[in-house]
Amino acid sequence: MINIKNKTYKIFVILILSLLLNSNIICYATAENIETKSVETSAEQDSENNAPELNAKIGLIFDRNSKTVLYEKNGYKQVPMASTTKILTAIVVLENANLKDVVTVDKKAAGTGGSRLGLSINDKISVHDLLYGLLLCSGNDAAVALAIHVGGSVEGFAEMMNKKAFELGCKNSHFVTPHGLDRKGHYTTAYELACMADYALQIPKFKEIVGTLKYTVTINGKSKIITNTNELLGNLDGVYGIKTGFTNGANRCLVTACKRGELDIITVVLGADTKKIRTTDSINLIEYAYKNYQVINLEEIVLEKFENWKQLNESRIYINKGEKNNIELGLQEIKNKTIAVKSTQIDSTDIEINNLYYLEAPVSKNQTIGSLKINIDGKTIDTLTIYSREEIQKKDIKDYFMDFLAILP
Repeated sequence: MINIKNKTYKIFVILILSLLLNSNIICYATAENIETKSVETSAEQDSENNAPELNAKIGLIFDRNSKTVLYEKNGYKQVPMASTTKILTAIVVLENANLKDVVTVDKKAAGTGGSRLGLSINDKISVHDLLYGLLLCSGNDAAVALAIHVGGSVEGFAEMMNKKAFELGCKNSHFVTPHGLDRKGHYTTAYELACMADYALQIPKFKEIVGTLKYTVTINGKSKIITNTNELLGNLDGVYGIKTGFTNGANRCLVTACKRGELDIITVVLGADTKKIRTTDSINLIEYAYKNYQVINLEEIVLEKFENWKQLNESRIYINKGEKNNIELGLQEIKNKTIAVKSTQIDSTDIEINNLYYLEAPVSKNQTIGSLKINIDGKTIDTLTIYSREEIQKKDIKDYFMDFLAILP
């Protein structure tokens, strides 16, 4: 005898399966905010009582870890930069010349005025020692000798400088000379100069040279002692470079690298009326940074919050028509793993997570499922992708048939 009740049940289940196979329902998720510790990265100016005291026209503090500006005064204004130009000159030389090459000094290099290494026509000196003359005693004659050796001419070398600056993202800078003597069309900004300095300091030989107080160069087989023009090197805690500058058009300039603990910064002072002012302003910027900022591990904070969120929400994500109904999530690597945080902002920020909770199979590996925003002081400083760490295939008729058999009484 046929069991009518059981037969009707089977027909009902088959009808449900048919509907599922032909449906295309996708449900979307919500956003959740998770409060955590604050990270202040904006370059907004402080109140008059808290801002660093500067007499120079331009000043800037650059955080090397996060590549962000902590403070700036006219930091994006195009201005002449005198011998701080030689930071880029050294980069181009170090990336395009053999340090052991011996250069024969020509008339043009020997006749260059301003600050000098003291080269004469037909002097023989290595590229290595010319770089020390370039960066320690700020030799304009050394700059021209290097430019002609590497670029064939001053003009050819300037083209190489501009190409490198553009590669570094410095679109508001233009170089005409390798030494920085006043020329029309020769300019940069404090921000881009800091970016170039940061790049240069990643070259071991450059960092070694600018951190040297005294060095003995060899010219025509004879020794000559030269000293670093950087007045802060060896006299202020944490300073390890990098370059001074002066022309009538640019006035006194100083780019300084300083590290105390985990906070590694570059300060830029341009357009100071006197050497004393550029020194005092540089010290004020440095002391301001270490008084008001501290480094936190942003990656650690974000990962902790993401893992906590996953424990509560990962199992809630449903894969419609998927071979499995759950999914394992991953998070894009954070760009700024450590970051300088203003002490007054250490207690307030949030992490906003927007994620799909219902997905339609198939789901591919690395498919974007959502996003995690790091918001600081009402501004989003970074957005990370939340993705699927696995591939989930769509169920076929065999899978549905097996599911059907499994529910039969």
